[in-house]
Amino acid sequence: MKLKFSLAVLALLVISGCRTVRPMTAVHIQENISINANLSEDPEFVKVIAPYKKELESKMNTKISYTSVDLTKQGDNSNLGNLLADFTLQGAEEWAKKNGKYSVDAAVINVGGIRSMIGKGDILTRHIYEVMPFENEIVIVKMSGKQLQGLYDYYTATQKNNPVAGLRIETDAGKPVKFQIGGKPVVLNQIYYIATSDYLSTGGDQMDFFKSGEIISTGIKMRDLFLEKFADVPQIHAPTDIRLIFKNKPNKSNE
Repeated sequence: MKLKFSLAVLALLVISGCRTVRPMTAVHIQENISINANLSEDPEFVKVIAPYKKELESKMNTKISYTSVDLTKQGDNSNLGNLLADFTLQGAEEWAKKNGKYSVDAAVINVGGIRSMIGKGDILTRHIYEVMPFENEIVIVKMSGKQLQGLYDYYTATQKNNPVAGLRIETDAGKPVKFQIGGKPVVLNQIYYIATSDYLSTGGDQMDFFKSGEIISTGIKMRDLFLEKFADVPQIHAPTDIRLIFKNKPNKSNE
């Protein structure tokens, strides 16, 4: 064993000796620079971006609407959540009509995707970017009433306040009570079209039931649609209707 090891070492030394030795270049040790508030700005860079920064700030601070109440995502029927779900349904329905398609029945969005609230007063462009910082697309999922049962099971199990439009979901002590779409009971062999985000349509937020349906792309970015919808209305009147009813709710936490 020792002989084999010695031969291996000898062979390695011979091979190494045949190689041309390259001189080592000088090693320059550089100081790591931390990017923080103490790092001074480059005057030339600041000068170059100044016009663009000014233009961007102007656009971000442009007033697009007004709200007389705080718009938040708190509670099972949050005013901001329901408003954005309504906008999602409206946008998908407009796209479907424009393209000679079916009627869109309902919309589902996730409360976790709403990243901020909008305080009482003027609504600025930047507020919408803060609420929806993601590049999610609106899609339409074609599902049978039987497949849609998975949505009902999801809300019954999670009791989560993910906003909806066109739907009424009621449970009592974690048990199913009522499930309506468009004000009517769901028909198992009927086809429905549900607007949602591309994130949820592929099983995001554990909404695996969407994966059983047929996904139809609209090409509409949610944030772009929300900007358009807010700008269309000088003053926002947040919806106050009840869509999610979780009576005697088990100890489940909402966003």
